[in-house]
Amino acid sequence: MSAGAVNRKSVAVIGGGVSGLAAAKAFAEKGHQVTGFERSHDFGGVWELSRSYPDVQTQSPKDLYCYTDLPMPRDYPEWPKGPQVHDYLLSYAQKHDLVPLFRLNSNIKAMERRSDGQPGWTLTIEADGVERQEDFDFVAVCTGQFSEKNIISHPGQDGFVQRGGLVMHSSEYIDPDVVRGKHVVVLGGSKSATDIAVNATRNGAKSVRLVYRENVWRIPYFVGGINFKHLLYMRAQEQQFNQWGKSPVQRAVAALFKPLVWANFRGLETMLKLQLGLKKHNMVPNIPIEKDVSCSVPIVTPGFFEALNAGQLQTTIGSFDSYTEDGLKLTTGEVVPCDVAVLAVGWKLGVPYLPQDFQDKLIERDGQYRVYRLSVNPDLPDMGFVGFNSSFCTILSAEMIANWLVRFADGQLANQPTEAEMNANIDMMLNWRRNERPAAQIYGGLCSAPFHFKHFDELLTDMGAKKTKRSNPLAEQFRYPNAAAYGEFLASAPQYEAN
Repeated sequence: MSAGAVNRKSVAVIGGGVSGLAAAKAFAEKGHQVTGFERSHDFGGVWELSRSYPDVQTQSPKDLYCYTDLPMPRDYPEWPKGPQVHDYLLSYAQKHDLVPLFRLNSNIKAMERRSDGQPGWTLTIEADGVERQEDFDFVAVCTGQFSEKNIISHPGQDGFVQRGGLVMHSSEYIDPDVVRGKHVVVLGGSKSATDIAVNATRNGAKSVRLVYRENVWRIPYFVGGINFKHLLYMRAQEQQFNQWGKSPVQRAVAALFKPLVWANFRGLETMLKLQLGLKKHNMVPNIPIEKDVSCSVPIVTPGFFEALNAGQLQTTIGSFDSYTEDGLKLTTGEVVPCDVAVLAVGWKLGVPYLPQDFQDKLIERDGQYRVYRLSVNPDLPDMGFVGFNSSFCTILSAEMIANWLVRFADGQLANQPTEAEMNANIDMMLNWRRNERPAAQIYGGLCSAPFHFKHFDELLTDMGAKKTKRSNPLAEQFRYPNAAAYGEFLASAPQYEAN
């Protein structure tokens, strides 16, 4: 298809967070008519203030958590707090005039293939208590991986609440006063779990206990005094993991350097054990760190190990069994005092408004997603996902896939895949996740970390970018991804505008 033959589409963007803003900009600047839908009263997604727990801050440094054309403000700290990220996202929306494109307080209830025979979908939209339907040529689903709370309960919970106990999802922990003078038990081992546990110790909780299923490797903001972005985000480090699609030559090189790679990771483990005191706290993971790194690897909450050392925070490996008259019974058999239970058990993946027959084509029986480039499924026409390619530099990942997706939708990729090519690639990636890198199955396989560079290389090649790497080979090999540089790479791809 020639650039001049691209027809202007009506495009629905579902979600007004990091990914929705990236998608709205990408489609709008190519000339499409964009309508965004955000179910809350404000932009920001997980960074919308009513969804953020106290002291929340980014896991990634600010220069790794930004769009290509808008650096985080210089006066922001290295790891910005939630309200600062929210302000940043709003400034991006204002810079690109995205605010008028969105309808707030608008929830998508259903989507069906259009009945008029035209390509696209009919969305059922609920706003102000009224449902109505609207047709779109293309739908970008940008609700990411943190949209629907994972709600769980345990035996005895109703009685516990009737006696005055509190049970809440981690996203509902927004007022630390609820823990003052209380016995607090947090379920989960993620960063949100440790953030809330530390916050409770600092806000007058009588006791705080963290209950989690298994030990995982945790990365401090500074490893041996060095900002982790200089150690863990470079192409040279990424190449040491067992990435997908290796050629015979790459496999031979990997075999040659295997002893050095092994020694490198054992050294990193030793440093983490010593620096964090993992053995003392019975927190040494059983799995080698190189097999464990994915989007689920948490960054160490500042003050977490200090609270453990001071005895202000206890940990138990296990889970909740039931609420009792005396407190909370754990699966270890121990009964611990509990007034407030915080369930930091994450979010449910899925697209609940997508018809079941399409969900069955999207999601395998083991929960793995069938998506090409973590964005599109050949059996789900006229739609794609932005934000399913979760990573340690999520904003850049969303912007990259949004630029890829608009070209895919318009037939403007230099490497426009056929249905057969997409299915073959999806099957290859599923086999890699299941048999070569089990850690990559986290979040339904929707995580590009730690393979940021390889993922971005594929997207840029697909787009026909003339430039895909920095001109300084040392910087490209040993420096973390640079958002501004990726802006240049995107600009080197063929440009067009729909009409």
